[in-house]
Amino acid sequence: MSNLPCIGRFAPSPSGELHFGSLIAALGSYLHARAQQGRWLVRIEDIDPPREIPGAANRILQQLEQYGLHWDGEVLWQSQRHQAYREALHWLREQRQSYFCTCTRSRIQQLGGFYDGHCRDLQLGSHHAALRLRQHAPVYGFDDRLRGHLMAATRLAEEDFIIHRRDGLFAYNLAVVVDDHFQGVTEIVRGADLIEPTVRQVALYQQFGWPVPEYLHLPLAVNADGNKLSKQNHAPALPAGDARPLLVQALNFLGQPVSEGWQDESLESLLKQAVARWNIRLIPLENALKPDETTTPFSNGSQQAMISR
Repeated sequence: MSNLPCIGRFAPSPSGELHFGSLIAALGSYLHARAQQGRWLVRIEDIDPPREIPGAANRILQQLEQYGLHWDGEVLWQSQRHQAYREALHWLREQRQSYFCTCTRSRIQQLGGFYDGHCRDLQLGSHHAALRLRQHAPVYGFDDRLRGHLMAATRLAEEDFIIHRRDGLFAYNLAVVVDDHFQGVTEIVRGADLIEPTVRQVALYQQFGWPVPEYLHLPLAVNADGNKLSKQNHAPALPAGDARPLLVQALNFLGQPVSEGWQDESLESLLKQAVARWNIRLIPLENALKPDETTTPFSNGSQQAMISR
């Protein structure tokens, strides 16, 4: 473990309001940082305008406050960080660690979904082209604080992935690494759906020569069909009103102890106790149905310790 003060973060995209699955990620990252007397930051990842819902970003911040998840410092907005991303891309170009690629998505799908490095040595220009990272030192696995050592599929680890899109938008993997480094994030706690891109992000950290944060991937809340709760799957937004009942459900989902008399506790007191009792050894590995009147927690299949496409 690092000797640096813990800095955690929650980084939602404004493609809709927070739902129960979002609450799991936000609460887990908040408790993990606060339990180490660390700072907890919030970043709005608004770099993909076609996917954004007007007003969603402000509503997300209101929901976090409603649930007592108060952040440190100012919110960082990725839409205001374009110059930092351009500088990072320029550095990679100068170091010959990236190249332009004009391959279409359909061509890559015909190859089985993995890019084959077709444009690597063609020295193409930027016109109608994406920019890809030239993988000099692929990362084949990483240590997860909850799940142990996770291995990636070889083709995934070795693929020259996109860092600047053909449509001119900055790629998620680039922006998240640049911003986490800028904010000094030391521990990233997020959902298990983001296990796959971690090896790519670690590779980027290493090519920039930056320290790599620690990772902890939480179980996902899923629906009855086994699909994760998400904005794309129209998961219902967190309800207005008393935040405590759903907060207790989220704590139960994460395997954390809750006092029997929590109904008599304030939201602030409930969170203070949760911080004091936070124990990552109690977090289940399995994805699970959202607990409610008719379902029980932790009823879904286990998450395999392997990253795949």
